[in-house]
Amino acid sequence: MYIERHISERLKKLVNTFPVVVVTGARQVGKSTLLRHDYGKKFDTVVFDPVLDIDNAKQDPELFLDNHPAPLILDEAQYVPELIPALKRRIDKNRQSGQYLITGSQQWGVLKTISESLAGRAVFMDLNAFSLAEINHQSPWLEAWLKNPEKIIRLKPLKNKKSIPLYEQLWRGFFPDAQKIPSIHIPDFYQSYLRTYVERDVRLMADISDLQLFGRFVRLTAAMTAQEINHSQLGRELGLTPQTSKRWSDILKAGFQWMEIDPFYGNVIKRISQKSKGYLTDTGLICNAQAISSPRAIGGHPLFGALFETAAAMDLLKQSSAMATPPHFYHWRSHGGAEVDILLELDGRYFPIEVKAYSQPSGRHLTGIKAFRETYPQLNTGPGLVIGPFAAFSALSKRDYAMPWDAVLA
Repeated sequence: MYIERHISERLKKLVNTFPVVVVTGARQVGKSTLLRHDYGKKFDTVVFDPVLDIDNAKQDPELFLDNHPAPLILDEAQYVPELIPALKRRIDKNRQSGQYLITGSQQWGVLKTISESLAGRAVFMDLNAFSLAEINHQSPWLEAWLKNPEKIIRLKPLKNKKSIPLYEQLWRGFFPDAQKIPSIHIPDFYQSYLRTYVERDVRLMADISDLQLFGRFVRLTAAMTAQEINHSQLGRELGLTPQTSKRWSDILKAGFQWMEIDPFYGNVIKRISQKSKGYLTDTGLICNAQAISSPRAIGGHPLFGALFETAAAMDLLKQSSAMATPPHFYHWRSHGGAEVDILLELDGRYFPIEVKAYSQPSGRHLTGIKAFRETYPQLNTGPGLVIGPFAAFSALSKRDYAMPWDAVLA
């Protein structure tokens, strides 16, 4: 059964406006499925391969395009960089909207070439794995909250008998295929995913002589999810230089496996941390990389809090990607220890968000949010949220609220 993607409406508007739309995202997040479902009846599709020269696209791109007229879906186009100049020439002759849909799983290489060569002709859209609302066929809440928080949007926790319990959802992760695989095969899915990513995608993206060591690096970053990034520490654990650690982190970002949130420091730089915060982008991958063998093992695991924060942070990112103007993401931490896990900025207003893996919300969870407001009294700060596995939406103060992590619009 196809699960509707919240980004579909935005995709439709982009296709109706631009000649080329490039849909990017990690391997197996559903890029091809989305395009086939929404445009498969209107567009022909060509799926490229890293080894085979499909229909001679590499050797003779002009002839390939002659035989595959628009509208056309070019799936995994990073394997055919030779096609881009020919595509550019055709777009320059005809700027009609909705001619080509392109997918790719890497942020550099040919996708960088597409961005540079088709500037003003193509628009990029990132697709992530499923959001919690998509999995449960519900409406997301973030955009409504950011645009009118004072109205206290009618939010409710998910009441769906088919919804997956928290521990199992974190362990299963959010990839589309992982939602329908029997639990016994989830470890096999992620082991295969990681092996394919390292041995195929990374080998094509970068000159890394020791892929086994890179695999260990991925497992180490999984243990460091939801923490500030220290490349010296990451490198030291594996005998790498800080420069190599930084380069390998960039490779993970290029493959959409790693996300970093910039620090917010305003005008008090001396007292505020300037390190970015990093997340491995799927909790199922983290669990597999850390040898967490079952949902039950998550409850007492030292990484439970980091897993939950990762899931919440990524869900906010997934919801924001469907917005025409997504908010900027930051994190904030003072050298005194006060912190705000996620800070969203939209229209000059800042929304502090704390993520807590507790079942009962408490006023003590507002410590970081209050410290942020005291540090920046001049900022236009909106209501704060504490997101957790709570049973209900509730007020924690006059300006701050407890939000169930599975909240949906009523």
